Amino acid sequence: MTRPNVYARFANGLSPFWRQTTGGSAFLRTGASGLFLVNEGASKHAYTNAQIDDYRTLPRAHFPWRPPLRLSLRARFSHDSGHLKGTAGFGFWNDPLRTTGLRRVALPQALWFFYSGPDAAMPLTLDQPAWGWKASVIDTRTSRFLLQAPLLALAAPLTRMPLFYRSLWPAVQRAAGIAERTVPAAMTDWHVYTIDWQLERVRFCLDGALLSEASHVPAGPLGLVVWLDNQFLQFTPWGKFRWGLVVKSEVQWLEIDWLAIETAEGSTRTA
Repeated sequence: MTRPNVYARFANGLSPFWRQTTGGSAFLRTGASGLFLVNEGASKHAYTNAQIDDYRTLPRAHFPWRPPLRLSLRARFSHDSGHLKGTAGFGFWNDPLRTTGLRRVALPQALWFFYSGPDAAMPLTLDQPAWGWKASVIDTRTSRFLLQAPLLALAAPLTRMPLFYRSLWPAVQRAAGIAERTVPAAMTDWHVYTIDWQLERVRFCLDGALLSEASHVPAGPLGLVVWLDNQFLQFTPWGKFRWGLVVKSEVQWLEIDWLAIETAEGSTRTA
């Protein structure tokens, strides 16, 4: 399938290319300065989400994006890491929990810049914090993970003990293709974020400088998502699972100045 380049400035609104989601007190706004995803405030009783994506009505097999390609965008947030509540970010994933559409639940695949607030706890790597603003990759839909999954499930109770956790978790991390790196920059400042998704590696760049690189990458197809919401997830290797909503007393937003997807397969499409 031909995948044209995509270029969006948002000054003239959102084109039909984008599927829009607004829930709770969230809304989308466009103008000369770009696209704003805004949450005016949220409670623990209502999910609040501002989102654009390009896959909402599609089955996973028809999600638009496979490597090789490069996603670049210029963005900033209203609050810095630790002060922004909920989750937010941009990049590619397979929507494993079927947050949109009528697809079945699936094992996760993602490569994106992902933020989770201090209410979250997802210690997916030994050398990175369990929450924060990160460049992140996960690819559990591979033969290496599926073959090891039964053994990993049997070993999971041992990870409750710190010694066994530090011994066993690196094997799980490799099998699931997990790689994370904290983004060492203020979220409130303008930055150009880049995901260079190739067949055998992915590179994350910040303002043109290499931030991290991983050799285990999803093959796709994946969809592009940009979002800001008020949820948190606590998911630990030792079996803790908790999902919930956080209160946002202040207005919070994500601003996108421009967004581009560069492929090698055709002309540029204005979105």
